[in-house]
Amino acid sequence: MATKGEETRQRIIEKAAPLFNQRGYEGCSMQDIMHATGLEKGGIYRHFQSKEELAAEAFDFAWETTRSKRRTSLSSIANPLDRLKQNIANFVLHSGFPGGCPLLNTAVDSDNGNPILRRKVRKALAAWKESLQALIEEGIAAGAIRKEVDPRQVVNVVIATLEGGMLISRIEQTDKGLRGALAHLNWYVETALRRREIVQ
Repeated sequence: MATKGEETRQRIIEKAAPLFNQRGYEGCSMQDIMHATGLEKGGIYRHFQSKEELAAEAFDFAWETTRSKRRTSLSSIANPLDRLKQNIANFVLHSGFPGGCPLLNTAVDSDNGNPILRRKVRKALAAWKESLQALIEEGIAAGAIRKEVDPRQVVNVVIATLEGGMLISRIEQTDKGLRGALAHLNWYVETALRRREIVQ
């Protein structure tokens, strides 16, 4: 059972995560976090040594929450290729963390010199790529995906298309970018990846 201090620390993270994701590290002030949590600055710094430490913990929370939503319904799908398609669809259907994708937002935000957040982003991206690559390799082994497919290339195409669609949707304030990315990737999976049975 969590102690009161642990519960307070977690509550600060949960309140701060949407603020950092929406406003960025520099754009999110301690005053904003104080307002969201109802705590004084000393109460926040009792649980975190610095704003940077809190931002790093907030990213971890935002990313894990997002990843958890994107795993919806995957375990019930036996075919690895169909599981890949559902994984892609989940990005579009369950990308609803306030402010959009934490990976994209924090990558852009940390590009100008926040090494701790940048390391967090790289680690998160590597884990995402690894999980997608494992899924594609499983599909190749099962005969659902063409054996000549390069899993690493597919992973880059999928992630770049999804994150690009997310960026366009945010800029245009419409879901058309994401919906277009989903439609394109469904076509890509069916035409470039799915292994067709050879009819004798």
